[in-house]
Amino acid sequence: MLRSRHYLKSNALASKMADLLPPEGGNRLSRRNFGRIQGFLNPDSFLMRSLFLIAVAGFLFLLPSSDALAQADRSELKKYPPEIPGARVEAYRKVEGRELKLWIFQGTGSPEMGAPRPAIVFFFGGGWKTGSPTQFVPQARALADRGMVACVADYRVASRDGVKPTECVADAKACVRWIRSNAVRLGVDPGRIVAAGGSAGGHLAAATAFLPGLDPDGKNSSVSSVPNALALFNPALVLAPVEGVDLTGFLADATAERLGCRPEEISPAHHIRNGGVPTLIHHGSADSTVPFASAEKFAALMKAAANRCELVCYEGQAHGFFNRPPFQESTLEKTDAFLVSLGYLPAKRHP
Repeated sequence: MLRSRHYLKSNALASKMADLLPPEGGNRLSRRNFGRIQGFLNPDSFLMRSLFLIAVAGFLFLLPSSDALAQADRSELKKYPPEIPGARVEAYRKVEGRELKLWIFQGTGSPEMGAPRPAIVFFFGGGWKTGSPTQFVPQARALADRGMVACVADYRVASRDGVKPTECVADAKACVRWIRSNAVRLGVDPGRIVAAGGSAGGHLAAATAFLPGLDPDGKNSSVSSVPNALALFNPALVLAPVEGVDLTGFLADATAERLGCRPEEISPAHHIRNGGVPTLIHHGSADSTVPFASAEKFAALMKAAANRCELVCYEGQAHGFFNRPPFQESTLEKTDAFLVSLGYLPAKRHP
């Protein structure tokens, strides 16, 4: 189509120039020069083809590349602090001059109007280095619509705050404690608080349930920072040597220098005890960042201590699989069913 339009325009221009020629037998030089010009304007001539290609190349050069568009999309996703429409924002902790915030969704679904609701708080992943509270917004919205008070939490990370995972754990514990301390105002049942998260965020959620210490705010508070249940997405649960697990991928660099304490102190698997909270784990069998074997070991230790732990294997899936369809939906469905089994949500009505 581009060539045909170009051909018509070139011939039209040549036709108009022909009207300017002297009559037959007139100035031979003029007719010879016109012949040369007409040859240049011929769409099949080398010159016209070259000019056309140069014009197209210039146009394409001005268009943004796919890489540039992708970088723009990533830049928007990484906007910090994030803007999350439809959520109420509250600060749950102020530390070193920084306010750590919580985005709270409250739907209109069950339970009965005015009754305290179960709550869930999601901690984002990112290796304790980066990440955004927006990661779990779809899950939070969905569970709020089902009747929970659903939150996504910010916490300090290395890239923004220069902290180590020990400080991240302190933030997560402060967050759970803040929700419980403000339960009446938020309309939350303080005995039904779920901590959730993915990867490093899954580690933080598990840390609130199992790790003693690493809780500076707890020294002056009688309010517990321990949640009542866990929903974890390819979490880092084994951060120190344990029989049957090779510390590879994300876990290979679990050193005191990196973590801010001895690895055993911050490893949830090393603090499992009887009376641990009910736990659901979603994990891909092909995860090379946090090996599936580490989730298997954690589940086995939980069951050996007579604790409820459900490990759902997603065959062939790698790290972060739950962030995209169809696994975002399927992990949410299984999380919903887990919460129904705990009595935190009513069973879904199917048409």
